[in-house]
Amino acid sequence: MQLSEFGYDLPPERIATVPSRPRDSARLLHVATDAMRDYIVRDLPTLLRPDDLLVVNDTKVIPAQLIAWRGEAKIGITLDRRLDDGTWHVLLRNSKRVRQGDNLIIDAAFSAKVVKIEAGGGAILDFQADDFYAALARCGALALPPYITRPEGITEQDKSDYQTLFAAQEGAVAAPTAGLHFTPELLDALAARGVKMAKVTLHVGAGTFLPVRVERIEEHKMHAERGYITQATAQRINAAKAEGKRVIPIGTTALRLLESAATDEGVLEPFDSETNIFIYPGYRFKIADALFTNFHLPHSTLLMLVSAFAGTDRIKAAYAHAIAKGYRFYSYGDACLLEGIGSALD
Repeated sequence: MQLSEFGYDLPPERIATVPSRPRDSARLLHVATDAMRDYIVRDLPTLLRPDDLLVVNDTKVIPAQLIAWRGEAKIGITLDRRLDDGTWHVLLRNSKRVRQGDNLIIDAAFSAKVVKIEAGGGAILDFQADDFYAALARCGALALPPYITRPEGITEQDKSDYQTLFAAQEGAVAAPTAGLHFTPELLDALAARGVKMAKVTLHVGAGTFLPVRVERIEEHKMHAERGYITQATAQRINAAKAEGKRVIPIGTTALRLLESAATDEGVLEPFDSETNIFIYPGYRFKIADALFTNFHLPHSTLLMLVSAFAGTDRIKAAYAHAIAKGYRFYSYGDACLLEGIGSALD
């Protein structure tokens, strides 16, 4: 398949730079098998059935951008993911000034030894601090997507806005943005409807911001991200599937993790590993029956994923509808509820 098949034209004013307030007042496009219907996010309980199981990503965004010094050279560091030995895979700016074995100074009590230099600006760093996350809170900055511009710097409001209600497990560079739409009031309404909820963890990495650089998409290499599914959660999701109940991931991150942990027979297994699963049209889904997600960038792997899930023609029609109706796009934008190919959410 060609990258050009996943393009569309988006007017710049459709890119949301702040979220809807309140969060559940964002618009919601229900893409059913037979029609498209316009709602708002707080209508979601009316679109679901009692005993539907929502799967949310409880990762917590960390301030992943750091500035370090190698002598007089200023080095930008964007954390990507924590490795099993406690080191971090990172992306470097001004990486040509860095060598293996260097010590990068962030502040008097926070530094990093360069364990390995990779092609393309990647590196592995061993951070030195009494309390790593406290040092990050002191020295780090939020890594907003490049299309959300903040010429005067990240605001205190962004630090709150770019964190989901479910955030608990520190480690994400970027937010699982579908979860940004949820409020305590919406959770109460879902519970009153009888909708259930399960939590998984996928730490979204810096690679989520990187573009696809090959024309033949099968040649694209996905970035790795760390994920966790407990035995209890796997059993709960398997029980829901066995009972004919629907499993609905909140966001592409939760969906990718479920698919990474599923066997070919559709059984979900516990997971504690990295995943670089790449989902594009032709993929056979094993767990999800519907998907709640945002509107994704043209030519992105996430647009390929939703095209695989709901059908390329249906996604093209849905995005054209959303643009015509004035929906807001990307991380702080509006949402859609997608039925999978062959599913029946109505």
